[in-house]
Amino acid sequence: MTRFTIRQDDLTDGAIVALLQAHRRQMQRYSPEQSIHALDEAALFSPSLTFWSARADTLLAGCVALKALSADSGEIKSMKTAEPYLRQGVAQQLLHTAIVEAGRRHYRCVYLETGTHAAFLPAIRLYTRGKFIPCPPFADYVEDQFSAFYQLTLDDQ
Repeated sequence: MTRFTIRQDDLTDGAIVALLQAHRRQMQRYSPEQSIHALDEAALFSPSLTFWSARADTLLAGCVALKALSADSGEIKSMKTAEPYLRQGVAQQLLHTAIVEAGRRHYRCVYLETGTHAAFLPAIRLYTRGKFIPCPPFADYVEDQFSAFYQLTLDDQ
């Protein structure tokens, strides 16, 4: 597995924003607009989010965010790998970084929402290998045929 430099990111260079805007456009191929939960540009700057970038030298390889849901839970958001870096371990390293931070924050549970289309199967495999298990909708989500919900109980780690 290739090692990437992973750092907390303040989004100021615009690379993550551009990657996630492209991601939102991609999602329109797989889900109707009301079922797309990828954050829009304004939401990316919410104080409840902490972002990390993975870089190969100065090039953005991927990103992830951890959103605070409550004092003891968080949500993985905005997990995306740039096309040239797919299947090189970027997402696995980013997910690990976010989970370590969740533990540092004393979260008991980390949640995530992802799509159900076949295009999301690599992400679902990553999450289930990481001990995430299916769960009901959480926070403000509702049951939706285009969404799958997962949780990781950190006490089990």
